[in-house]
Amino acid sequence: MNTFNNIQIDRIIEMAWEDRTSFEAIQFQFGLKEQEVIELMRKEMKLKSFKMWRERVQGRKTKHEKLRPFEEGRFKCSRQKSISNNSISKR
Repeated sequence: MNTFNNIQIDRIIEMAWEDRTSFEAIQFQFGLKEQEVIELMRKEMKLKSFKMWRERVQGRKTKHEKLRPFEEGRFKCSRQKSISNNSISKR
Protein backbone atom coordinates (compact mmCIF):
# COMPACT_ATOMS: atom_id res chain seq x y z
CA MET A 1 0.00 0.00 0.00
CA ASN A 2 1.13 3.56 -0.66
CA THR A 3 2.38 5.78 2.11
CA PHE A 4 0.12 8.72 2.81
CA ASN A 5 0.49 11.64 5.20
CA ASN A 6 -2.18 12.37 7.82
CA ILE A 7 -3.94 14.96 5.64
CA GLN A 8 -4.24 12.50 2.75
CA ILE A 9 -5.48 9.72 5.05
CA ASP A 10 -8.10 12.06 6.50
CA ARG A 11 -9.25 12.99 2.98
CA ILE A 12 -9.47 9.34 1.89
CA ILE A 13 -11.56 8.51 4.97
CA GLU A 14 -13.77 11.54 4.34
CA MET A 15 -14.29 10.52 0.69
CA ALA A 16 -15.03 6.92 1.71
CA TRP A 17 -17.73 8.13 4.15
CA GLU A 18 -19.37 10.37 1.55
CA ASP A 19 -22.33 8.59 -0.06
CA ARG A 20 -21.83 10.05 -3.52
CA THR A 21 -18.05 9.68 -3.78
CA SER A 22 -17.33 6.48 -5.64
CA PHE A 23 -14.45 4.11 -5.00
CA GLU A 24 -13.35 4.88 -8.56
CA ALA A 25 -12.97 8.57 -7.64
CA ILE A 26 -10.77 7.60 -4.68
CA GLN A 27 -8.73 5.35 -6.95
CA PHE A 28 -8.34 8.14 -9.53
CA GLN A 29 -7.18 10.65 -6.91
CA PHE A 30 -5.11 8.43 -4.59
CA GLY A 31 -4.43 5.24 -6.55
CA LEU A 32 -6.20 2.98 -4.02
CA LYS A 33 -8.48 0.21 -5.19
CA GLU A 34 -11.67 -0.56 -3.26
CA GLN A 35 -10.04 -3.35 -1.25
CA GLU A 36 -7.13 -1.06 -0.31
CA VAL A 37 -9.60 1.62 0.86
CA ILE A 38 -11.30 -1.01 3.01
CA GLU A 39 -7.94 -2.04 4.48
CA LEU A 40 -7.02 1.59 5.19
CA MET A 41 -10.39 2.21 6.86
CA ARG A 42 -9.98 -0.94 8.98
CA LYS A 43 -6.50 0.17 10.05
CA GLU A 44 -7.32 3.82 10.75
CA MET A 45 -10.74 3.58 12.38
CA LYS A 46 -12.08 2.19 15.61
CA LEU A 47 -13.62 -1.25 15.14
CA LYS A 48 -17.17 -0.08 15.81
CA SER A 49 -16.82 2.84 13.37
CA PHE A 50 -15.34 0.56 10.71
CA LYS A 51 -18.20 -1.94 11.08
CA MET A 52 -20.76 0.86 10.86
CA TRP A 53 -19.08 2.20 7.69
CA ARG A 54 -18.89 -1.26 6.05
CA GLU A 55 -22.54 -1.91 6.80
CA ARG A 56 -23.40 1.47 5.30
CA VAL A 57 -21.43 1.20 2.04
CA GLN A 58 -21.94 -2.48 1.28
CA GLY A 59 -24.17 -2.70 -1.75
CA ARG A 60 -24.59 1.08 -2.00
CA LYS A 61 -25.00 1.88 -5.69
CA THR A 62 -23.49 5.36 -5.42
CA LYS A 63 -20.14 3.95 -4.24
CA HIS A 64 -19.64 2.23 -7.63
CA GLU A 65 -19.76 4.26 -10.83
CA LYS A 66 -21.08 1.34 -12.90
CA LEU A 67 -24.10 0.95 -10.59
CA ARG A 68 -25.05 4.63 -10.41
CA PRO A 69 -28.47 5.54 -11.74
CA PHE A 70 -27.13 8.72 -13.39
CA GLU A 71 -24.47 9.00 -16.08
CA GLU A 72 -22.67 12.22 -15.26
CA GLY A 73 -22.94 15.28 -13.10
CA ARG A 74 -23.95 15.35 -9.48
CA PHE A 75 -27.19 14.61 -7.76
CA LYS A 76 -28.74 17.69 -6.21
CA CYS A 77 -31.71 17.56 -3.91
CA SER A 78 -34.54 19.92 -4.86
CA ARG A 79 -34.44 21.27 -1.29
CA GLN A 80 -30.71 21.98 -1.41
CA LYS A 81 -29.93 25.68 -1.21
CA SER A 82 -27.74 27.14 -3.91
CA ILE A 83 -24.38 28.50 -2.84
CA SER A 84 -22.93 31.66 -4.32
CA ASN A 85 -19.94 33.72 -3.20
CA ASN A 86 -19.40 31.53 -0.12
CA SER A 87 -22.78 32.43 1.33
CA ILE A 88 -25.92 30.41 1.21
CA SER A 89 -28.61 32.28 -0.67
CA LYS A 90 -32.14 32.44 0.70
CA ARG A 91 -35.10 31.04 -1.22
